[in-house]
Amino acid sequence: MSKKTILITGAGSGFGKGAAIGMAKNGHDIIATVHVSSQVTPLREEVKALGLDNVRVERLDLTDPYDIAQAQAWDFDVLWNNAGMGEAGPVWEIPIDLVRKNYEVNVFLPLVLTQGVLRRWVSEGKKGKVIFTSSMGGLFTPANWGTYVSTKHALESIAEALQQELAAYGIKIQTINPGAYYTGYNETMADNPFRWLDDSKHFTKRADLRKGFDDFFATPEGRMDPAEMIERMIEIVPADTGKFRNVVPKKIEDMLKEHQLAAWENQI
Repeated sequence: MSKKTILITGAGSGFGKGAAIGMAKNGHDIIATVHVSSQVTPLREEVKALGLDNVRVERLDLTDPYDIAQAQAWDFDVLWNNAGMGEAGPVWEIPIDLVRKNYEVNVFLPLVLTQGVLRRWVSEGKKGKVIFTSSMGGLFTPANWGTYVSTKHALESIAEALQQELAAYGIKIQTINPGAYYTGYNETMADNPFRWLDDSKHFTKRADLRKGFDDFFATPEGRMDPAEMIERMIEIVPADTGKFRNVVPKKIEDMLKEHQLAAWENQI
């Protein structure tokens, strides 16, 4: 595997931060971008303390077109679209503006960033790689997570199309599909519906929804150690070869395959 320069969005915490540090330790040059300015200095200080002078920390707020334009001009070999957010709650009752926001952050804005990068790469003849952090939820849909996972379904389709469209240019496309690792991301997402869900207005009751989330996070599948996923990301992201889709852990991959097969016999 050759040394890479890797641009990561959403590197201020969780998978992005852990993998950024891990890949830097392996000798890759990292452009670790964070969502808000207040995350920049702490991460710069952390990587400096680790002796990682090959990590450059920048702000990249996907909702800021100037941030996107600046990032599109940087020189890198791999674009890892890792930033995202999630809205949970019953699809039939969630406010539509929250659905639109989730698609804007998870689908439309990463696509804006990616299109600009790809056009430059194609015009320059650069053979880079684009990775999207999808989810196990990009391949199935559990109740009360439908809004968020539908954005990941969209990313799966976009990535599959890009793989076919860009093959002739030598540009590679991948997805990474984590299970429900306990990073704080899913747990925070599960809190989101309680800012709008109202027992006096909605049929879905707050206590019932909370119990469903709490019961899931109490299972081993709902609180897996993220170190496993980070170690796999450190291998997958800079690699020159590999699978198009990367589901981790294996037991989740097996579950998803069974689910997709069973979908052909699903009855209304």
